[in-house]
Amino acid sequence: MKLNDLQPTQWTLARRAERMNPSVIREILKVTERPGIISFAGGLPSPKTFPVSEFRAACEKVLRDDGPAALQYAASEGYAPLREMVAAMLPWKVDASQVLITTGSQQGLDLVAKVLIDADSRILVETPTYLGALQAFTPMEPQVVSVASDAEGVDVEDLAAKAVGASPARFLYVLPNFQNPTGRTMSEARRASLSARSMEIGLPLIEDNPYGDLWFDAPPPLPLTARNPEGCVYLGSFSKVLAPGLRLGFIVAPKALYPKLLQAKQAADLHSPGFNQRMVAEVMKDGFLDRHVPTIRALYKSQRDAMLAALQREMQGLDVQWNTPDGGMFLWAKLPQGMDAVALLPKAVDRGVAFVPGAAFYAGEGDPRTVRLSFVTATCEQIDQGIAALAAAIREASTVQPAR
Repeated sequence: MKLNDLQPTQWTLARRAERMNPSVIREILKVTERPGIISFAGGLPSPKTFPVSEFRAACEKVLRDDGPAALQYAASEGYAPLREMVAAMLPWKVDASQVLITTGSQQGLDLVAKVLIDADSRILVETPTYLGALQAFTPMEPQVVSVASDAEGVDVEDLAAKAVGASPARFLYVLPNFQNPTGRTMSEARRASLSARSMEIGLPLIEDNPYGDLWFDAPPPLPLTARNPEGCVYLGSFSKVLAPGLRLGFIVAPKALYPKLLQAKQAADLHSPGFNQRMVAEVMKDGFLDRHVPTIRALYKSQRDAMLAALQREMQGLDVQWNTPDGGMFLWAKLPQGMDAVALLPKAVDRGVAFVPGAAFYAGEGDPRTVRLSFVTATCEQIDQGIAALAAAIREASTVQPAR
């Protein structure tokens, strides 16, 4: 038999693979690689905040003092000194044995999905919610139900109505601090109400907090997990306060749930990079974050203020609405009545500016008028230019062509 006579191999995709979709944001980021594009699209930290010199020194020290161990396979739970540092920096009593180091907080979402979601089980999310969480949850084939939300966070009454039933919801996924995509922060009153009601109905919470340290004027209220540690899984990240290329995050889990998350981690990648974990521990050991994070806050606040000023100046008369985030990296805007952000995007790109249409962040039908704007990777001058270009694109799209 000749090689050319062989039948081609037939690949049959798993049902979960058919539910996997490309990231809308990643596709848009490809557009921003064009020269001259000012991008408000990516959820990328500013590279100005990366402590390169500190990591250069840490790299040399780790290789000099602990090179063989740093380059060897490691414990799945994570590097013990780093786990202890994570436990110590959280504002409630956490034992290091509850900390699982993950390959970015995105892996934390994947592990939670594998351990807690069955096909057709019901999970609850905010409206809107983080696109990466939807990507992690969807292949497990759940029913994803959006809970009504406002500027203070989740509507607790709507949550209670959707959480109970013949098949209770498995969990609520929530980002209380400077949420991606809206930038909103859940108020203290809403956190207290949500925590009390979730305990009352036995609803677990998955609290994702990658942005909580990036506050501008005052720290956010106490985490939900601090109010009910046994009823919450907490996800954190080093990407926004150190560097995303390290791909390091962490889960803090109740002791009853931790072993299954650990087993899922072992099946996924054995362990997160031990060398990276040692470098982070070396950088953090002398209180570096206490000195470094305030510089990030100051930079991002100046960029937020520049974007707010530019919006106020350029959007006059356009019926565009936006919020004022108290921290984080994102601002949420709404276009004029009848306008579609997906249709607007090519016009904006033609004028040299990119954004993310907000509809991608909804579990159900999205609001086509919504837009996510990231303000942290552009200079204040670029923000001025980009918002002016966006306003020009909106004016162009708003123009009604005369009848012929």
